[in-house]
Amino acid sequence: MHGEGDGKLRLEPATGEEVGFFTSYLKNGRTVTFYGDNNPGYAGSVVRAMASAKDGAPEVEALFAREIAGLDPDGQRARDAAWRAFTGRLDEDWRPTVAWVERLTPTIVEVVVHAPAAARHFEPGQFFRLQNFEALARSKNGTRLMMEGLALTGAWVDKAKGLLSLIVLEMGGSSRLCAGLEKGEQVVVMGPTGTPTEIPEGEAVVLAGGGLGNAVLFSIGKALRARGNRVLYFAAYRKSEDVYKVDEIEAAADQIIWSVDGGELPVARRPQDRAFRGNVVEAMRAYAQGELGEVKVALQDCARIIAIGSDRMMAAVKNARHGLLAKHFRPNHVAIASINSPMQCMMKEICAQCLQRHIDPVTGKETIIFSCSNQDQPQDSVDWKNLADRLRQNTVQEKLTDRWVQRLLTR
Repeated sequence: MHGEGDGKLRLEPATGEEVGFFTSYLKNGRTVTFYGDNNPGYAGSVVRAMASAKDGAPEVEALFAREIAGLDPDGQRARDAAWRAFTGRLDEDWRPTVAWVERLTPTIVEVVVHAPAAARHFEPGQFFRLQNFEALARSKNGTRLMMEGLALTGAWVDKAKGLLSLIVLEMGGSSRLCAGLEKGEQVVVMGPTGTPTEIPEGEAVVLAGGGLGNAVLFSIGKALRARGNRVLYFAAYRKSEDVYKVDEIEAAADQIIWSVDGGELPVARRPQDRAFRGNVVEAMRAYAQGELGEVKVALQDCARIIAIGSDRMMAAVKNARHGLLAKHFRPNHVAIASINSPMQCMMKEICAQCLQRHIDPVTGKETIIFSCSNQDQPQDSVDWKNLADRLRQNTVQEKLTDRWVQRLLTR
């Protein structure tokens, strides 16, 4: 890229050792910069891709040298004020901070962050990457309490206030550190990512949530009801102490079947709701067979089922649809599971850590899906054994890290 004497720009191919930072696009004095791994001179690694921005910045600055030299010095104060206002808006929108942290159950924590841009763009079903900064992380006995990036689904947003709720199950070292985040602490919140859950109109829909999966479903249920859908919600937990966000779940469903694996039954506060002892599949069978009283939304009327929970829970729902519950569902209903395969970058099809194997139930053809790009996947296509194996591939390392973090926090 070269500037002419009359202020016009001219594009020339890069030759020899020269690196080109602009594409061949030049229209009405506008160009497009050419950074990152897509620039052949910087392809090959993330570090090289990042270096392209550093090396290319002077090239961009040179394009505006003529305009900069011609600026009126008397207007510098106003330009500085405009710059501060602009960067202030960027900081407000794009530098998330912790608003508050609340413990919901003995093992579940809610982290609410002030992240206006992330909150504005969230749609039900999408998720985020949460991480603290190494430089700001506390140290305990010589260990810096830095979190790895956690994939967390948005539970609710307040777009007017710029608030985003992320709900965390404490099951590893990094997730356990979320409870220690402090009000006002700067954090990394990347997203929203993933594909928003498809929201039909005027249907009857089954939501099946297991444990932490219920943090995802109440925003989906609310969106479903707003589009005129009737929602039957099976909210399953291990025990009644694990139940949280009851108001939000009630707002997401026309009828709720609360179920626990054992112990005391949860309280069904609304007259149409029921409590049941057993797993989610057993609760669905009991409801379909009329054992739980009034049927407000019949399973046979439901055109869609969305299951979100552990891989075992979602696989059990899939199997039951073709076995125990087969006669209670209409043919050709849509069955979706939110796949929680291992993730790392969460930047949509970059690191390939989140790959999920699919097997077409009719043809047997194998395909591979990036779960961080599309987490809602057909239950009947997911290779559930492959998912289970991958989720357990780092189990020893994760358990050791969790034990070490617990040791640090209790000393």
